[in-house]
Amino acid sequence: MFKGRNLIIATKHQKERVIAPVLEEELGVKCFITANFDTDELGTFTGEVERKDDPIATARKKCQIAMESANCDLAVASEGSFGPHPSIYFVPADDEFLILIDKKNGLEILVREISTETNFDGSEIKTEKELKVFADKVKFPSHALIAKNAQKDFTEIKKDITSWKRLNEVYTHFIKKYGSIYLETDMRAMYNPTRMKVIEKASIKLAKKINSNCPKCNTPGFGITDVKQGLPCEICNYPTRSVLSYIYTCIKCTYTKEDIHPNNKNVEDPMYCDVCNP
Repeated sequence: MFKGRNLIIATKHQKERVIAPVLEEELGVKCFITANFDTDELGTFTGEVERKDDPIATARKKCQIAMESANCDLAVASEGSFGPHPSIYFVPADDEFLILIDKKNGLEILVREISTETNFDGSEIKTEKELKVFADKVKFPSHALIAKNAQKDFTEIKKDITSWKRLNEVYTHFIKKYGSIYLETDMRAMYNPTRMKVIEKASIKLAKKINSNCPKCNTPGFGITDVKQGLPCEICNYPTRSVLSYIYTCIKCTYTKEDIHPNNKNVEDPMYCDVCNP
């Protein structure tokens, strides 16, 4: 279904570096990008342009815009969000959605990769010591920084800070002008190797899902759509919150399959039981 077809990667932040090798190897597609594609019009991480839609809708729009501009019927796009992990509270996370749209065959295949591997952070800086501590913490200069006069103020923004020389220049400028500087991690993919690795993981997950066909109609994208908890405790047999089964659903014919004990475990350790270990 995909071999030999052209696939446009809707990005301006060099995500093709990790997405293209995976999809070309696993699907046999020929990936390309267009130089004039501007995803910033749909929202920026620094906040100058607010993202109006949720991540999935934004990634879908990227695909649609890219396909129209390149006269192509196959596209992939990603959209990431950064903030507290949805279940591990107070831990920052990178939440990436990756979507493939095949207009020719009427398919939309989506995966999500949530990772605590992120340097996402921001801080108000007033001294050179604070500057050094923050920069080291967020893996600068291998990971770029963005400077603003205040967290929610976009009066003056400096991007593409990738060297200590440039950082010191920007720091001196902001301190003299405002008395402090707000530094935040640059989460654009080409300036953030840690995020790029998460996008690569999402690409592998997407390729695996695309290559999983429905047992009934053979449509690609037969993947997990729901998770059932309730693996019984080994001692008291009470249902725990651990995974009992995965539910797979076809995106075309809605055929459903339940995979019981997907982690090859029939019972759970009592340490994860709310009765034995409240």
